[in-house]
Amino acid sequence: SITQSKPMHGILTALIPPAAYAAYATMAPESQLYGRTLTHGSDPAQMALTYDDGPNDPHTYHLLDVLAAQQARATFFLIGRYVRQRPEIARAIQAAGHEIGNHTDTHPNLIFVPRKRLQQELEDCRKALEDAIGRPAPLFRPPFGGRRPAVLRAVRELGLEPVMWSVTGYDWNARSSGQIVNKVVSQVERRRTPRSEIVLLHDGGHRAFGADRSFTVDATRILLKKYMAQGKTFVSISKLTL
Repeated sequence: SITQSKPMHGILTALIPPAAYAAYATMAPESQLYGRTLTHGSDPAQMALTYDDGPNDPHTYHLLDVLAAQQARATFFLIGRYVRQRPEIARAIQAAGHEIGNHTDTHPNLIFVPRKRLQQELEDCRKALEDAIGRPAPLFRPPFGGRRPAVLRAVRELGLEPVMWSVTGYDWNARSSGQIVNKVVSQVERRRTPRSEIVLLHDGGHRAFGADRSFTVDATRILLKKYMAQGKTFVSISKLTL
């Protein structure tokens, strides 16, 4: 289930030291302690690849080519300032049939920002996306996965759906595409109850435009072939069976 039951919530509160509880609630991708977020789907035949920190030239374009070759769909969580810099890449993502989400305007860790700046980050990215693609982008992913109750409230007040992840490729500091693939595969294979995983990858970098994501592009090609051979379908977030 993507929701946290009240009895378990009470047990965790009693057993976990306050600092550890707060760290888990705010940063752990599958935590539901501060509010419901989407972390996975229910259908083991589906997988959702998601890419953060774009748009990015040339690696977003390369990813679009790899995805198109396998007729796979993915979801891209874009940074507003990069969208304003290169709106044509956002339009290319949309034209290729992929889903686009809000990843804030400048990528701060939202657990540390005041409410006014939080609202500005969400709104500035929302406007950049709508200016680029001509329609609302209703999904949201918090930078670094950081959220607190006020963040989730502000997100929902704007009509956005918060999306986390269940598997990460740790591709932001990977030394090879194989390392990314191994990270993803090991997490998927450890799952005792099969389900549709939401995989976190990156097509850009939050520190500066132009981050090298060639390993991620190659890893995506390998993952698509591996899991499609097992009968999995790669879908955007809105197409996940929940």
